[in-house]
Parts: sequence; C-alpha cells; structure tokens
Amino acid sequence: MQPAFLTRPWLDAVREEFERYLEDKISGMTGVSAELHQAMQYALLGGGKRLRACLMFAVGDAVGTAPAALMDAACAMEAMHAYSLVHDDLPCMDNDVLRRGKPTCHVKFGEATALLAGDALQTTAFQWALESSLLADSIRLQQATILAAAAGAQGMANGQAIDLTHVGRPMTLDQLKHMHARKTGDLILAAVRMASVSRSGLSSQMQSGLEDYAKTLGLAYQVIDDILDVESTSEQLGKTSGKDALSNKPTMVSLMGLSEAKQLLANLRSTALKACERCGVDERHPMAILVDLITDRKS
Repeated sequence: MQPAFLTRPWLDAVREEFERYLEDKISGMTGVSAELHQAMQYALLGGGKRLRACLMFAVGDAVGTAPAALMDAACAMEAMHAYSLVHDDLPCMDNDVLRRGKPTCHVKFGEATALLAGDALQTTAFQWALESSLLADSIRLQQATILAAAAGAQGMANGQAIDLTHVGRPMTLDQLKHMHARKTGDLILAAVRMASVSRSGLSSQMQSGLEDYAKTLGLAYQVIDDILDVESTSEQLGKTSGKDALSNKPTMVSLMGLSEAKQLLANLRSTALKACERCGVDERHPMAILVDLITDRKS
C-alpha cells in the first residue's frame, strides 16, 4: 500500500487539522453552563500532544482509512484522555497543581467544577464516537465499545485503582507493568484498535502487528515518563517533576534503576519498529515516526 505521507510534515499537518476540528467541536457545544463549558475547554484544549489521535491517523493510513473519517473517533479519544487527566489531578487522587504548564483544572475552577468537567468529557467522548457520519454504524459501535472497555473497570480505571493501593507499598516489576498497561497502555491500545476496525479484511499479520505495536508503545510511553520524572524539571515537563519519588510510588526507575530503564526503552523502541515492518510500513511512515517521537520525547 502506498502511504499517503512519507515525512513528519504530514503528521504535523494532520495534527493541526485535528486541533482545529476538536476546538470547533467542543466550542460549538450548546446548552452547557458557562463555567462547566469553560472548564471542559480548558481541560481539552490545553496544549496536549494529541498522541492518541495521531496514532489513530497513522494507523488509519496504514490500513487505508483517511483522517477525515477518523476525526470524530479521535475527538472521542482525546475527550476520554482529558477526563482522565482532570480526575487524576484531583486532591483525592494524585493531588497535582500543574498540568501542561498551567494550573490543573481543579486549581483553576474548583474541585466540584473540575469533577463535573471530567464527568462531562467522559460521556461526551461516547457521544462523539457514535455520531460520525463518515463511518458505518457497525464501525462506530465497535469503536465506542473499544473505548468503553479501555477506560472502564478492567482498563484505565483499574490501573488507577492499582496505583492508589500501592503508594508506599512494594510492587514487583511484573505488577508494575500490569498497572501501566491498564492505566496508560489501554487507551493507546484503544486508539490503534479504533483505527484498525475502520477497515475490514485485515490480514492476521497486520492485526497481530498492530496489537504488538500498540502494547509496546504503551509500555514505552510509561518508561520514558518515569525517566523524565527523574531527569527533567517541572518547567520542561509542564507538570510537577519528581512527584513519584516524593509520593513514594513504585516506578520503572525505582525498581530497575535509571540505566536499566533506559535499556528497556531502547528495546521497546526496537520491538515497536519491528511491529511496523510486520504492518507493511517502513521507517518513513508516521507509525514509525511516532515510535521515535514517543521514545525521544522530553515532556
């Protein structure tokens, strides 16, 4: 399959197009109280990387689905991710005051409004996933189901629960990987799956390659996150650095050591690129470019 793009500029362009689409979508909501609407926009449009949306577009290209057909699904994914960050930052959870270089939503709007903004973003995610006119009803239903499973009691919420119960308590490396697979990895996996189901008849090699690609990137994202928490400043990260150590939370670095964590990251990068090859894309394709962007990120 001839890819629609071969260099990073295409990825930048589709991300900018998506950002405009997302802003129009959330800004155009009607019948929402002013403060709630402002808090939702603040959380959703706060300068995120749009990694999960970009993964969706890159995988869409690999399977033959145009970005336009995935815009609403990508908006749904970003709304779900934004909800998770708003709730994760609350005093009853991680109690953080900085996100993306700005005051967290509850600091800006108060705890009650932040809680409601997170709730509204979560349910809005399902509305957006189901309302695209460019995909068949059966595909939209599959995408919404994938998103629900990734965010719910067996997915992201479960990972957060495991995280909370292990503050100050020992955890094995396998337990930590399981927690991260749920808390961080499942939404990344969902983004890849939501794009892949947009095209029927994928080969078993493509399907297994996409699964391995997503699962590897989910772990890699958390490994680099733990490394950056040690090596970067709050200004570089846009959130409070060193907070895991202060909270006595198990991390890849605390369990493996910094050098070993960096070696694991290098191994995961290699594995993800091999998965790209199995999917029939080379190092110039954004699926591969995203591997480098994730493993080399500084914030």
